[in-house]
Amino acid sequence: MFRPNVRMLVVAALAYASMGALHVHAAPLQEGVTHYVTGESKFPFSPAVRAGNTVYLSGQIGGDASGLGKDFETQARLAMDNIMSTAKLAGMGPQDLTKCTVMLADMKNWDAFNKIYRTYFQPGKFPARSAFGVTGLALGAQLEVECLGYVTTPAASH
Repeated sequence: MFRPNVRMLVVAALAYASMGALHVHAAPLQEGVTHYVTGESKFPFSPAVRAGNTVYLSGQIGGDASGLGKDFETQARLAMDNIMSTAKLAGMGPQDLTKCTVMLADMKNWDAFNKIYRTYFQPGKFPARSAFGVTGLALGAQLEVECLGYVTTPAASH
């Protein structure tokens, strides 16, 4: 039986949104809170939510529209690409990320992740970060990354 995978569909939607295939809009639901979404979504979460000047980015795994990456390094790059796409959706860049949490299915991959993670930020301008091992992640992913960001520009209203 085919069961759509929620996280992979969200990853695919973000990938399409970053290519301009979907209409991306900010949906203010209450004053000071903005939910960034990609088109219609039947899933119960937003890729990013802004509350005041803080932006919360949903966790991203190492996959795209074609599925999970084949190895840890590919998954790590895809997870970070997905985080950067989500940040862009909310009007941010890597310099605006203030805290990241990294969940690793195998802590032996910590050094390998650090090598890849470094390439997404300017030297000496890394967000605060936590990393920990987990017993399992959605879809059998090898890692998941979630971040917080801080922006001073007014939230977009559409």
